[in-house]
Amino acid sequence: MKSVNITATFTIYDGIGELPEPAQNLMEQAVLARENAYAPYSNFSVGAAILLDNDKIILGNNQENAAYPSGLCAERVAIYSAAANFPNVGIKALAITATSKTKDLDTPVAPCGSCRQAIAEYEVKQKAPIPIYFMGKIGKVAKSDSLKDLLPLAFDKTFL
Repeated sequence: MKSVNITATFTIYDGIGELPEPAQNLMEQAVLARENAYAPYSNFSVGAAILLDNDKIILGNNQENAAYPSGLCAERVAIYSAAANFPNVGIKALAITATSKTKDLDTPVAPCGSCRQAIAEYEVKQKAPIPIYFMGKIGKVAKSDSLKDLLPLAFDKTFL
């Protein structure tokens, strides 16, 4: 038997203004998408913006439903829209922002497990990492260079 140590590295920025310009623009687009989220049940609004290799930006926001499992997270709305409309175009970066009507979110909010698995699928598909920037409503922004930092033992097609 042996122990294996798995580590993750993140870059932490003090705010949107400290991000490199392309990432700053992407996060600003995610903020705009967040404002259009449909979250009447959770009061938790999330926006996502994806920068594609063709420099198009695809937006997504969470869409809730009274039948809770029928809703969809912002990240998956954006990534599935990108895949549906630009099936052979790679993803350069993803920006995510979240806010709550019940509390001020000033720490980075990472994607949920289902969204991590969806992002993992597209990293494998494009054979390249997807940098992910994530934040709350305000404050620090965390950057992961790859989904593998958020989900180091991801399930993918190689297991099938």
